[in-house]
Formats: sequence, structure tokens, C-alpha cells
Amino acid sequence: MRTVPRLLTLSAVLAAAPALAGCGSSDEGSDGAAYSPADVQFARQMIPHHAQAVEMADMLPADGVSPELVELAAGIAGAQQPEIDRMTAMLERWGFVPPPLTGGHSHEMAGMLTEDDLAALGAATGAEFERMWLTMMIEHHEGAVDMAEDQLAGGSDAEARELAEEIVEVQEDEIARMERMLG
Repeated sequence: MRTVPRLLTLSAVLAAAPALAGCGSSDEGSDGAAYSPADVQFARQMIPHHAQAVEMADMLPADGVSPELVELAAGIAGAQQPEIDRMTAMLERWGFVPPPLTGGHSHEMAGMLTEDDLAALGAATGAEFERMWLTMMIEHHEGAVDMAEDQLAGGSDAEARELAEEIVEVQEDEIARMERMLG
């Protein structure tokens, strides 16, 4: 007989969970600023995502690719490393340990390349490398835009929201540029 009330209570809690998810989901960091689970997830996922983009930029060969690709890759690395530092600081401010930059990347994250993808890219040269790099980076950027839009839909930290808006704007522009380069 005790099982039925417990099951009913559990069912009631599970039924109410979606409605309660928005209530009390923000916590306050050490500086008193509110943040949400979406803010934390955004930073924890975007850090290794950006790290992989920097890794891809560093894979450019010394020759055999267009000056435009060299410029684009340098711009991506130059923008994303400071964003990694910014998100690391946010996580630390909120009391979370930042994820590692290398190894153990979740390839289930939108746009993340597998080790096999990276190996294939590393083995390519010249025009083949450039085409592969652009195609892979477009997919990578599309994943980052998706994650940033998720943050904007559920995040509450002003700095995280501002960064997500910047990521959407910059990476959509870069996607358009890379599509033109492929065209």
C-alpha cells in the first residue's frame, strides 16, 4: 500500500517537472550575478568547440593554400582564443571547473569533427585541403551558431548572452564567406 502513494508522488513530481524547470533555475555566482544552467552548458560546450576550431586553424600548411584561407584561419583563431578565455573566466566566476581544451571532445556536439575527420584533413594537401577545411569549418561554425542560439533561448547571464550574440553574428558572416570561397 505504501508503494502506490510513492508512485503517485513520483508521477506528480515528474509531471510538474517541466513547469518547475523554469522556476528557480538561476543560481547566483560569487559576484551575485544570476546565471542559468543554459549559460553553464553554453560555456562548457563552446570552450572545447572553439578549441577545435583553433586546432583546425593551426593545421594550415605553410604553402599550397590561398592567402584568403590563411587570412580567414588566422582571424578565426585570433577571435576564438580570447572567447575561450572569456568563457573560462565566466565558468570560474560561477564556481565551475572549465573543461579541458584537448582530448575527450564530445563529438556529439554540433559540428565537432572526429579524430578520423582531423586525420583526413591533416593528410590532405593543396586544393583538396582547402576544400575539406572550408567544408568542415562551415559545419563546425553551424554547430557553434546552433549552440549560441540555444544559449540565447535559455540563458540569463548578460555576458554569456552578449558573447552568444557575437558568435552568431560573426560566424554566420564567416559561413557566408567560406561558402563564397567554395563557390
